[in-house]
Amino acid sequence: MLLGTVLVLLLLGSAAPASAHAALRGSDPGDGSVVKSAPRHLTLTFTESVGLLEDSFRVYGPDNRRVPLGEPQHADDASDTARADLPGGLADGTYTVAWRVVSADSHPVSGAFTFSVGKPSPTAPAAPAASAEHPVTKSLHDTGRYLAYIAAALLIGTAAFAALCRPPDTGPLRLPLLTGWWTLLAATAVLLVLRAPYENGASPATALDLAAFTDTLTGRPGLALLTRLALLSAAALLLPLARRRSPRTRLAAGAALSLALALTWAAAEHASAGVQVPLAMTSSVLHLLATACWLGGLTALLLTLHRAKTPPSVTTVTAFSRLAFVSVTVLVVTGVYQSWRGLGSWSALTETSYGRTLAVKLAATVFLLLAASLSRRWTALLARPAQAPAAVEERVPELVGAPGALPESRPAAPPADGTNEPDDRHRRALRRSVLAEVVVAVAVLLVTTVLTGTLPARAEAEAAKASEPQVAGLPGAEAFTIPYDVGTPGGRGTVQLTMDPGRVGENGLQAVVFGADGGLTFVPELRISFTLAAKDIGPIDAKPTDRGGYWATNDLNLPLEGTWTMKLTIRVSEVDQVSETRQVEITR
Repeated sequence: MLLGTVLVLLLLGSAAPASAHAALRGSDPGDGSVVKSAPRHLTLTFTESVGLLEDSFRVYGPDNRRVPLGEPQHADDASDTARADLPGGLADGTYTVAWRVVSADSHPVSGAFTFSVGKPSPTAPAAPAASAEHPVTKSLHDTGRYLAYIAAALLIGTAAFAALCRPPDTGPLRLPLLTGWWTLLAATAVLLVLRAPYENGASPATALDLAAFTDTLTGRPGLALLTRLALLSAAALLLPLARRRSPRTRLAAGAALSLALALTWAAAEHASAGVQVPLAMTSSVLHLLATACWLGGLTALLLTLHRAKTPPSVTTVTAFSRLAFVSVTVLVVTGVYQSWRGLGSWSALTETSYGRTLAVKLAATVFLLLAASLSRRWTALLARPAQAPAAVEERVPELVGAPGALPESRPAAPPADGTNEPDDRHRRALRRSVLAEVVVAVAVLLVTTVLTGTLPARAEAEAAKASEPQVAGLPGAEAFTIPYDVGTPGGRGTVQLTMDPGRVGENGLQAVVFGADGGLTFVPELRISFTLAAKDIGPIDAKPTDRGGYWATNDLNLPLEGTWTMKLTIRVSEVDQVSETRQVEITR
């Protein structure tokens, strides 16, 4: 039943969308901008640090041919940027830039934008259609991630249960330990092999490319996976030696290995990018370890209750109850911090994909806590017979439910087969409640995996609040995107307008008109004027002229600083026109 649940949840979980965590903050040249002269570089800025690929940039010129570029690199060693050198002598017209980078938390992100040199082309060149991610590669990669999370929880949690709760019969724990180790080893190896195809959006067959595979070993995600393989291999080699050591030494070695494994996740996912990275990585490690101790320990307890030849003692059950309580406390503290770090605001809980996924996880966690409270109740009932007076306690068997004499104070003699009906009933109830915990726990783990593949609300907000892109080569330029709608078919679109330098005195003005489909469109007239109401100045007519695809003027003189009202009038036919206004801050 449990295995079937896991498989169903895996299949459902793999269908969930995954978004990369780095969001594009801005570009130079800006998206849709028109520059007077050809730029020397392409520079993209992101909300967090990114890794670069050999093919991070593809640029297509006005003739639809690919433009040769320099090797992608970080601008001025800034890890949140991507830059490539452009060749000299670019022809006038519109260029399309397709880009793809890898977030610091291991997820690839891609996109495209256009810019124009001199004046826009009648139609922008289109980059060859390419899927941002190969469906088979993505499915295999997501399944590997899900299995790695579950295997880590099973391996670390079972080991913690055996070391800290000391069940009298550890035989049933051998299977989950081996299953966890082998599954984590296989999943990690698959993730490492699929790393290059996943980053490049290619098919799994490209995993055979030795050069691409070698390149992945130098990136943070590849190094984390390689380290995880090394730790698992070292654990298998050192296990025979550890058995000869004292329990304290084995406990210390197991704790060190678990900590190191948890670090391989923290170093390549959410915690490794964004705000407060050291604190976030510490919180992430504690969160993963607490999750493993609680949920993996639950599985170990369930197997012990069902398969142990010697039933677990009250001491074992109560020890796990205390371990679970500490784990839940750590999960609450670290979970609140990580939720705050990922959300950024309360409204994001309902307004973003990350927030809604987090809400589902919180709801599942509430059900998990309810099941845990039932388990604690049955644990208390099992432990109650052990609270007898000392004189009687000597006659109670050490293991709850084991055959043996009962205290004389009990009103009824035990059955002939030596069983204890109340204890057996409580133990059966405990088994059911623990099974419910395990099932819900699997769901929580899978929702957590989906959450790690969803753009954090804070990063989404940072990208949305990013300032309007500036025109390349004009550091002080003001940029505006103004929508218009005259209320007729084909009478909708946007105007991208830039002012250089946007200060008192002479200014250059350029405007590009786009239709409803996002392509360049022709309008018979475009008028722009400026008024400074506070000083009773204006309207000053900018007098832009049609330059064959865009409107421009170099003779706009704004004599005073202040908040000017810019009025933009777009005429789309002989009788249809509309006016829009914007406030423009002019400084000295």
